[in-house]
Amino acid sequence: MKIVIADDHSVVRSGFSMIINYQKDMEVVATAGDGLEAYRMVQKYEPDIILMDISMPPGESGLIATGKISQDFPDTKIIILTMYDDEEYLFHSLKNGAKGYVLKSAPDAELLDAIRSVYTGDTYVHPKMTNILVKQYITHDEMAKDDTNPFKILSKRELEILPLVAKGYGNKDIAEKLFISVKTVEAHKANFMEKIGLSSRPELLEYAIKKKLIEF
Repeated sequence: MKIVIADDHSVVRSGFSMIINYQKDMEVVATAGDGLEAYRMVQKYEPDIILMDISMPPGESGLIATGKISQDFPDTKIIILTMYDDEEYLFHSLKNGAKGYVLKSAPDAELLDAIRSVYTGDTYVHPKMTNILVKQYITHDEMAKDDTNPFKILSKRELEILPLVAKGYGNKDIAEKLFISVKTVEAHKANFMEKIGLSSRPELLEYAIKKKLIEF
């Protein structure tokens, strides 16, 4: 199995690479420090599996990258590897195309089991999170009905730009970072500010933290 690891901490990337490369049926072919780099590594190496961290400041988040990669490279299966045992992250990850959700605190054997399970076509969720999935199924996915849910009301491009604006990046910096024009940034910014009903960056920052689009 060809594997890519995306995490903003080099120590984490090195540690998981050692564990995986020790296996006879696995090989880490590349690593990435944020979502944009993860997308490029998938494009270049066409891996079977990518282990994706959720939060990779100041780069593109793993959730956004997951949506892009699952759409453009459906043969690459995505496993979210995170410290967050949070139901919102779990639901957004699965809805964006992830096939696995593993906590970084899990034993090495669990991570390896998850990789092998997802590779064969199964979906793997950390045992601690399965009760959340059952509860959500019983309540008919109330989160999907929430009109304040950013993953429901905002486009993928707006979800890329919003966290960067909240962090204080200027329009020009965002345009260069995402390889789009300044006018495009301005248009998307105006659209999502209207959609969520905010008018200032402090309000946007509070919103982004509350909705877990960025870390505090």
